[in-house]
Amino acid sequence: MESIRKIISPDTLKANRVPPGQRLVEKWPVLHYGSVPKIDTSKWTLKITGLVEKERTLTYEEFTALPMVEVFSDIHCVTTWSRLNNTWEGVSTSTIKDLVQIKGEARHVMVAGMGGFSTNIPLEDFFREDVLFALKHDGQPLAPEHGGPVRLVVPRLYFWKSAKWVTGIRFMANEEPGFWEINGYHIHGDPWQEERYNEG
Repeated sequence: MESIRKIISPDTLKANRVPPGQRLVEKWPVLHYGSVPKIDTSKWTLKITGLVEKERTLTYEEFTALPMVEVFSDIHCVTTWSRLNNTWEGVSTSTIKDLVQIKGEARHVMVAGMGGFSTNIPLEDFFREDVLFALKHDGQPLAPEHGGPVRLVVPRLYFWKSAKWVTGIRFMANEEPGFWEINGYHIHGDPWQEERYNEG
């Protein structure tokens, strides 16, 4: 059996791991807008669209057969809590590069989730080594209220960028705001710069 590649998020190596304006929590708070969708993995698909040579749709079985990674990271919520020492298991975003040929003009990605949720991320952030589509958290399958069966995890941005209930990836030339960005959140979301909300 192939061993899982282990990745340590660089922010966990900082002398001070808590960004400004944040407080530590031990338990992982459940925060979301609306109800938790009921997702049947036998019907779940991941659609990869936009600026790619050929669009693809993966079933849950195909997706979970992809190479897995383990990521050790901290997470920081815009509502001011941070949780250190999280271990995620899932599919690295870099694996997407092996599934489709991304066109040269692509600069951003929109990740879509169930319930009309979406979040925009620059490709530079999306393809960082510690970013993954998580299936497990701390050794357990990701619970529905935390975004299971598949959640994006972007450790170096505020946690709203880690879209829950992922169903799609769309590559784009120009930046578009996602669900929370349309509703007043910062277009980028760096916790170390306190990029919480739009200034305008």
